[in-house]
Amino acid sequence: MSQLFPHLFEPITIGSTAIRNRIVSSGHDTVLDDHGHIGDDLVAYHEARAKGGAGLIVLQVSGVHETARYTSHVLMATDESSVPGYQNVAEAVHRHGATIFAQLFHPGREVMDGERGMAARAKAPSDEPQERFKVVPESLTTAEVRDIIAGYGHAAKRIADSGIDGVEIVASHGYLPIQFFNPSVNTRADDYGGSPENRRRFLTEVAQTVRQSVGPDVVVGVRISGEEKTEDGLVATEILDLIEHLDSLTTDGVDCLDYFSITAGDSSTLQGAVHIVPSMQIDPGYAADLSEQVKKITDKTVMVAGRINQPHEAEAAIAEGRTDMAIMTRAMICDPEIANKSKSDKVDEIRACIGCNQACIGHFQQGVPISCIQYPESGRELTFLPRPTVRTRRKILVIGGGPAGLKAAAVAAEQGDDVVLCEREPHLGGAVLLAQELPYRSEFGGAATNLTAEAARAGVDIRTSVPATQDLITEVAPDHLIIATGAEQRMPALEIADDALVIGARDYLREPPDLPPGRVLVTDWKGDWIGLGIALRLAEAGRHVSLATAANFAGAAIQQYTRTLLVSQALRTGRVQFVNDARLVGVDADTGYLQSTLCEVVHEVDGVAATIVSGAPRSVPVDLDFGTASVTVIGDALAPRTVEEAVYEGLTAATALAERRESVTA
Repeated sequence: MSQLFPHLFEPITIGSTAIRNRIVSSGHDTVLDDHGHIGDDLVAYHEARAKGGAGLIVLQVSGVHETARYTSHVLMATDESSVPGYQNVAEAVHRHGATIFAQLFHPGREVMDGERGMAARAKAPSDEPQERFKVVPESLTTAEVRDIIAGYGHAAKRIADSGIDGVEIVASHGYLPIQFFNPSVNTRADDYGGSPENRRRFLTEVAQTVRQSVGPDVVVGVRISGEEKTEDGLVATEILDLIEHLDSLTTDGVDCLDYFSITAGDSSTLQGAVHIVPSMQIDPGYAADLSEQVKKITDKTVMVAGRINQPHEAEAAIAEGRTDMAIMTRAMICDPEIANKSKSDKVDEIRACIGCNQACIGHFQQGVPISCIQYPESGRELTFLPRPTVRTRRKILVIGGGPAGLKAAAVAAEQGDDVVLCEREPHLGGAVLLAQELPYRSEFGGAATNLTAEAARAGVDIRTSVPATQDLITEVAPDHLIIATGAEQRMPALEIADDALVIGARDYLREPPDLPPGRVLVTDWKGDWIGLGIALRLAEAGRHVSLATAANFAGAAIQQYTRTLLVSQALRTGRVQFVNDARLVGVDADTGYLQSTLCEVVHEVDGVAATIVSGAPRSVPVDLDFGTASVTVIGDALAPRTVEEAVYEGLTAATALAERRESVTA
């Protein structure tokens, strides 16, 4: 038993199923499906978390009806072809002592994409339009409603008969069951609309049907947003009334439900959707306020999500009686071993999630498989794990201590190589250290902290304040070099008057100068964190700002939920003017000149006291004689991009060295 986290590692029983600890990986989309079925990639992904010590793993949503296809990657439990996949993942998870549930799902009007690029077609309680995906659904007939309810039962039995320990009815985030309950979405006049009793009838009958289908020994739970946190969304008191009703449901003398999984938010609006996967702007563990209210009205097991990224946060929520189990999904995407490390009190070895959302939910929204910017092995378990071991130890010199260099050095050392890393600056982390200076971005610096710790534990000889020189090459005498020197600021070609104040964005972040009174023009080449973050920082300090981006909109390159929060924060200041599709072409004493990226039109921004330019970066070259050593260039040194590509290329560069030697010596 952990000395630090005794409550977190106390076993718990849900229904008649014993679970070894209170750590949960909740259902989350991975895009690791095999044409709508569970294949080897998805099995390996969940097996890694089970092996890492998770107590309960909940599979991503499984469609219960042919009208439940909300993306082209949704798992479907509508026929017997799905059974082998559920059997395989159940066996893999059970092999390591974890418990596994599966989610039963219908999106209603929350459909993201249609077939072969066509507009989405959705079925919902009524034809009320959906704002976020711009969907106008078809109203379900009463016969269709009953067919879908039966589909929940058929899917539940199919899944349970495959060896899965339990099923979870997804009634969260504005999906079909809660659409029926919401009077702003459900305007029906039949038995499933109108009065509160009628509006909860759909979910009532689903819960009863599922329990009747699986029997008394299979766990049945419901996932629900404790509050939808959007205009026209359901508030906590309404949800609590519904939970109290669901808690009382029985069929054939057996409780219909064994647990409640509490989250927050609503998929139908951008405002509500940010709570589906809350980013680093939102406080850790914030939804425990909602689960605490649920625990006051039920004796059944309660679990809660909401950015619980560290074991001490989970321990506190359980110890304080605010929840029975802690959902730590992204924590396990970032570090599949977090449960084992926490249980053995090796908290210093945890690779903490920073809530960036870039490669987890961000990948899903791009339709590509899940991963993590800090741990690109996630979602690629069959490619990169287990780590190869080199047969012949070689000397590796890594030039550059940013994310790419740190990852390459750590992996190469773990594989058995003798690794030296040199960094010209006194601190490791590269551009990550600048990123953490932006508003609501301080946690991003954790990526540098985590990668540095991994390199040190792997035995890398880390040398800071040491530039790459010919003497260093001679001293180390490497067999192979990895160049990870990053990128530097590049100022675009501009017409700048002598009396104009123009500052590079990186210079501003390194050492913010005192700016003269007046409007600040911030220009943004990419639509990423830098321009938007600087604009927000200035606005929150009381400055009026014009943010001109060459992208279609501010934050276009940032994950949707993160962007929504940042832009809304900027809007609330009342001091940020947004100018889209515009590039800076000139600056004089008090005017900035912006040309449209769409045509030749030039727009003037008057009253400008200073201009801060976030332009395209430039790779930093290394001009040295490497002798007979082989060389790999990675990250921004190869081509300026993001931390995700840098860390991934650090991984691939190191593993490629081991694979090449394996093939040579085999």
